[in-house]
Amino acid sequence: AGSVPALELAYRITARGGTTVTSGLPHPERQLSIQAVSLVAEERTLKGSYIGASVPSIDLPRYLALYEQGKLPVDKLLTHTLILDDVNGGFDRLASGEGIRHVIVM
Repeated sequence: AGSVPALELAYRITARGGTTVTSGLPHPERQLSIQAVSLVAEERTLKGSYIGASVPSIDLPRYLALYEQGKLPVDKLLTHTLILDDVNGGFDRLASGEGIRHVIVM
Protein backbone atom coordinates (compact mmCIF):
# COMPACT_ATOMS: atom_id res chain seq x y z
CA ALA A 1 0.00 0.00 0.00
CA GLY A 2 1.49 3.28 -1.05
CA SER A 3 -1.16 4.81 1.17
CA VAL A 4 -0.13 5.05 4.82
CA PRO A 5 -3.76 4.81 6.07
CA ALA A 6 -4.23 1.64 3.98
CA LEU A 7 -1.06 0.11 5.44
CA GLU A 8 -2.14 1.00 8.98
CA LEU A 9 -5.52 -0.64 8.33
CA ALA A 10 -3.90 -3.73 6.83
CA TYR A 11 -1.72 -4.08 9.92
CA ARG A 12 -4.67 -3.57 12.31
CA ILE A 13 -6.70 -6.33 10.66
CA THR A 14 -3.82 -8.79 10.47
CA ALA A 15 -4.54 -11.81 12.67
CA ARG A 16 -2.45 -12.77 15.68
CA GLY A 17 0.75 -14.36 14.41
CA GLY A 18 0.10 -12.95 10.93
CA THR A 19 2.32 -10.98 8.60
CA THR A 20 1.52 -7.72 6.81
CA VAL A 21 3.64 -7.22 3.69
CA THR A 22 3.73 -3.85 1.94
CA SER A 23 5.21 -3.14 -1.46
CA GLY A 24 3.86 0.36 -1.99
CA LEU A 25 5.97 3.47 -1.69
CA PRO A 26 4.30 6.20 0.35
CA HIS A 27 5.43 9.82 0.23
CA PRO A 28 8.92 9.96 1.80
CA GLU A 29 7.79 12.32 4.58
CA ARG A 30 4.84 10.18 5.70
CA GLN A 31 5.15 8.37 9.06
CA LEU A 32 3.55 5.04 9.98
CA SER A 33 1.70 4.79 13.29
CA ILE A 34 1.07 1.35 14.82
CA GLN A 35 0.61 0.08 18.35
CA ALA A 36 4.11 -1.18 19.18
CA VAL A 37 2.84 -3.62 21.80
CA SER A 38 0.97 -5.58 19.09
CA LEU A 39 4.27 -6.61 17.49
CA VAL A 40 5.14 -8.65 20.59
CA ALA A 41 1.85 -9.34 22.37
CA GLU A 42 0.06 -10.44 19.19
CA GLU A 43 3.17 -11.87 17.52
CA ARG A 44 2.59 -9.88 14.34
CA THR A 45 5.13 -9.14 11.63
CA LEU A 46 5.34 -6.04 9.43
CA LYS A 47 7.52 -6.49 6.37
CA GLY A 48 8.48 -4.37 3.39
CA SER A 49 9.02 -5.83 -0.05
CA TYR A 50 10.60 -3.75 -2.81
CA ILE A 51 9.87 -5.52 -6.09
CA GLY A 52 9.55 -8.71 -4.04
CA ALA A 53 11.15 -12.03 -4.74
CA SER A 54 9.78 -12.25 -8.26
CA VAL A 55 10.90 -14.87 -10.75
CA PRO A 56 9.74 -13.22 -13.98
CA SER A 57 9.80 -16.37 -16.13
CA ILE A 58 7.36 -18.02 -13.70
CA ASP A 59 5.45 -15.09 -12.23
CA LEU A 60 4.70 -12.97 -15.31
CA PRO A 61 2.81 -15.70 -17.23
CA ARG A 62 0.84 -16.47 -14.06
CA TYR A 63 -0.04 -12.81 -13.48
CA LEU A 64 -1.03 -12.38 -17.12
CA ALA A 65 -3.35 -15.41 -16.90
CA LEU A 66 -4.95 -14.05 -13.70
CA TYR A 67 -5.41 -10.66 -15.36
CA GLU A 68 -7.01 -12.22 -18.45
CA GLN A 69 -9.41 -14.17 -16.19
CA GLY A 70 -10.43 -10.95 -14.44
CA LYS A 71 -8.89 -12.13 -11.15
CA LEU A 72 -6.14 -9.49 -11.02
CA PRO A 73 -7.73 -6.02 -11.41
CA VAL A 74 -4.59 -4.15 -12.42
CA ASP A 75 -6.62 -1.51 -14.28
CA LYS A 76 -8.03 -0.23 -10.98
CA LEU A 77 -4.49 0.57 -9.78
CA LEU A 78 -3.18 2.17 -12.98
CA THR A 79 -2.50 5.89 -12.62
CA HIS A 80 -0.11 6.62 -15.51
CA THR A 81 0.85 5.29 -18.94
CA LEU A 82 4.25 6.40 -20.19
CA ILE A 83 6.85 5.82 -22.85
CA LEU A 84 10.27 4.45 -22.02
CA ASP A 85 11.87 7.91 -22.35
CA ASP A 86 9.73 9.06 -19.36
CA VAL A 87 10.69 6.18 -17.06
CA ASN A 88 12.63 8.50 -14.72
CA GLY A 89 9.58 10.74 -14.41
CA GLY A 90 7.57 7.63 -13.56
CA PHE A 91 9.95 6.76 -10.73
CA ASP A 92 9.78 10.35 -9.49
CA ARG A 93 5.96 10.15 -9.38
CA LEU A 94 6.14 6.86 -7.45
CA ALA A 95 8.64 8.28 -4.96
CA SER A 96 6.54 11.40 -4.37
CA GLY A 97 3.35 9.40 -3.86
CA GLU A 98 1.73 10.97 -6.94
CA GLY A 99 1.57 7.67 -8.84
CA ILE A 100 0.46 4.20 -7.82
CA ARG A 101 1.12 2.02 -10.86
CA HIS A 102 2.63 2.91 -14.21
CA VAL A 103 2.60 1.01 -17.50
CA ILE A 104 5.41 1.56 -19.97
CA VAL A 105 4.20 1.43 -23.59
CA MET A 106 6.84 0.30 -26.06
